[in-house]
Amino acid sequence: MTSRYGRRFIEASDDQASSSSDIVMSMGSLGDVDARHLSALVAVVEEGTFARAAATLGFTQSAVSQQIAQLERAAGVSVFDRQPGPRPVRLTPAGRSVLAFARRSLAAVAEMDGELDRLRRGVTGRLVIGTFQSFSSEILPAIVGTMRRDAPEVDLVLVETDDVTVLRRDVLAGDTDLAFTIETDGDPMLRTELLGLDPFVVIAPVAEATGSTATPADLDGRVFVGQALHDTCQLMIDDRLAGIGVRPEYGFRFHDNGAVQSMVRSGMGWSVMPSLAVNHDDPGIVVLELDPPIAPRSVHIIRARDRTLPGAAERFVEIAREVSSRSLADPDVADDASVGAPGGVA
Repeated sequence: MTSRYGRRFIEASDDQASSSSDIVMSMGSLGDVDARHLSALVAVVEEGTFARAAATLGFTQSAVSQQIAQLERAAGVSVFDRQPGPRPVRLTPAGRSVLAFARRSLAAVAEMDGELDRLRRGVTGRLVIGTFQSFSSEILPAIVGTMRRDAPEVDLVLVETDDVTVLRRDVLAGDTDLAFTIETDGDPMLRTELLGLDPFVVIAPVAEATGSTATPADLDGRVFVGQALHDTCQLMIDDRLAGIGVRPEYGFRFHDNGAVQSMVRSGMGWSVMPSLAVNHDDPGIVVLELDPPIAPRSVHIIRARDRTLPGAAERFVEIAREVSSRSLADPDVADDASVGAPGGVA
């Protein structure tokens, strides 16, 4: 049973009712009372009599009397001056102090109830999200924008790294709640959801490219612009190119995807990049499909299996799933849905 004075009550039996003469004053502690006792006090004061308080709370009058008696025993003082007949209650000086405490405490309980309800519904809280460069540029803004509109009270913290090992480590350590990554290795400590596939493409200066595809013969002898030497995404690209007989010679290397594309635009070489890492609207480059294609990289969202996340995490994943489906290839319909060995991101 719930009332406007507080949480659910447990009704006491009538034969345990106490009168003022039954109160035994002792050195007690308000730590021995709970919201039921405090709610009874507030109800009696606001309704004016024990009888009206009992009717409002849905209890018998003796049950309310028992709650007040237990409160007084715990406090070691009387909170009411007992008066004969059906007169309005009158607080003692100590009772006024206990009443103020009761109202503060019940307000705090109500506030926490509201906060927990919002957390359960996923409309408040804090989420820390791991991400990588190309996902941050092309997909994440739409996810964050939708989340802001749906749940503006959720505090989103974004942590970016192109090191897939760090993305997984931070999720397992609890430093991030969720992370976007690629080609997970089946770690049993992680829950993994595939969001889609990101194909690799060739980008070339607009003045040098013809047609819409690039074959191994087209790439032979070209100067390439790539990521840093030990970048795990670059290692993935090189490994997959080797599978179709292409071993690029790199003239320039950069950590930044935009810098790679700028060098290609300037005629400094060609590059093989994940499609997400490319600005397809750049008029200075041509985006070519590899023929034969190499296996695309798979993009996932991960979380730790043994950790309970805020309610907002589920809504965030729903949005990520929806937004990613518009930018990533569907693995069920992709021409080549095979996935290579785990690698890095870009």
